[in-house]
Amino acid sequence: MTQVKSRTIAVEHIRISSERPFTEVRRKLEGTVPKLDMGIAEALSSGDRERAKDYEENGPKLSIFGERDHGALLQIAGKRRNAVQYDIGNPLTASKMTRHQLPAALYAPLRVALFEDEQGNGVFEYDKPSSFFGQYGDERVTEVGRYLDATLEAVLCNAAE
Repeated sequence: MTQVKSRTIAVEHIRISSERPFTEVRRKLEGTVPKLDMGIAEALSSGDRERAKDYEENGPKLSIFGERDHGALLQIAGKRRNAVQYDIGNPLTASKMTRHQLPAALYAPLRVALFEDEQGNGVFEYDKPSSFFGQYGDERVTEVGRYLDATLEAVLCNAAE
C-alpha cells in the first residue's frame, strides 16, 4: 500500500541586492565559482578517498553544477528579462549530509536565482540551507547546513560587491 505523508517546515528566504548591473554580477559569480569538475563525482562514486581528500583540501568550496535561463522563458509573454537559476554546491559537502540523511539529497545542490531588478541591477535570492536541512533533526546535517549558510552568502556577497 502506498503511503503519503505531509508536514510543513519553516524556511528562511534570503535576498542579496547589488548596486551593480546584472551582467557584472553574473560575470563575477561565474568567474569566481567554477563549473563542477565531473571528475570528482567519478572519484567519489569509485571510492577514491585520496582524490576526495585532495579535492576537499585544494578544490573549490562551491561549484556551479548547472544553470537555467529563466529570463528567456518570458519571451513567450514578450517580456524577456535577465534571470538565471543556478545549482550550486559541492559533492563532498553533499555526501557529508546524505550519508546520515538520504532525503537531504532533495536540496543538494542548492538553488540560487540571480535576476535583474527594475533598475537593471543584480539580485540574488535563495533559501537559507540550515533552515531546510534542519528539518531532519540530525545535528550532523544541520551543521553542514550552517557551513553552507556562511559559504554561500560569502560567495554571493562577493559577486554582488
